[in-house]
Amino acid sequence: MTAALDHTPFSRKEMADLVANDIAEGWYVNLGIGLPTLVADHIPAGREVVLHSENGILGMGPVPGPNEADPWLVNAGKENVTLVAGAALFHHADSFAMIRGGHIDLCVLGAFEIAETGDLANWSTSGSDRTPAVGGAMDLAAGARNVWVMTTHVTKAGQPKLVQQCRYPLTAAKAVNRVYSDLAVIDVTEGGFVVRAMAPGMTQGRLQELTGAPLTFSLR
Repeated sequence: MTAALDHTPFSRKEMADLVANDIAEGWYVNLGIGLPTLVADHIPAGREVVLHSENGILGMGPVPGPNEADPWLVNAGKENVTLVAGAALFHHADSFAMIRGGHIDLCVLGAFEIAETGDLANWSTSGSDRTPAVGGAMDLAAGARNVWVMTTHVTKAGQPKLVQQCRYPLTAAKAVNRVYSDLAVIDVTEGGFVVRAMAPGMTQGRLQELTGAPLTFSLR
């Protein structure tokens, strides 16, 4: 018998809403493939946030509705996207020049592991054609001014993704500033993981049990 949860994890939409509301006015933001793409639909109305995709888009809009997708308009994860007024399309070499030149304020990525030092491991050699292995993640993690991660707090096997030291090959060292998991919002500081918010019903003790590195708490 499976024990009942004593907490309610943040849903995927709630995680996207938390991230979107924390993005500052005027930032240029790259959304990684998978879970981070949900953020595009949660940008608060009236806030100017310019979404970038490394395949050559500046000014992505929300995910297209049913029967509205343009098959020629996709993001770096090969997902259909829309454009906002004033959007620009360009060669991906120009797109990477923006990243490497430090012009992207924030990238939001998925992760397999995040170390308390900010090290990030988020790539694999995929056996399918759906994801382009490491893609632009190394450039984004090294070039963006801020790196946030959206992820489940533990693996499907229940192992912590927030750890003292990554076991997988790194995407970038000391890159991650903040983690939005389904259980908590956690800043990565020089002193390690600092918890800023927790999912409903979550306790400090239970969150620590599900985390592979020491936590300190400064709830907002």
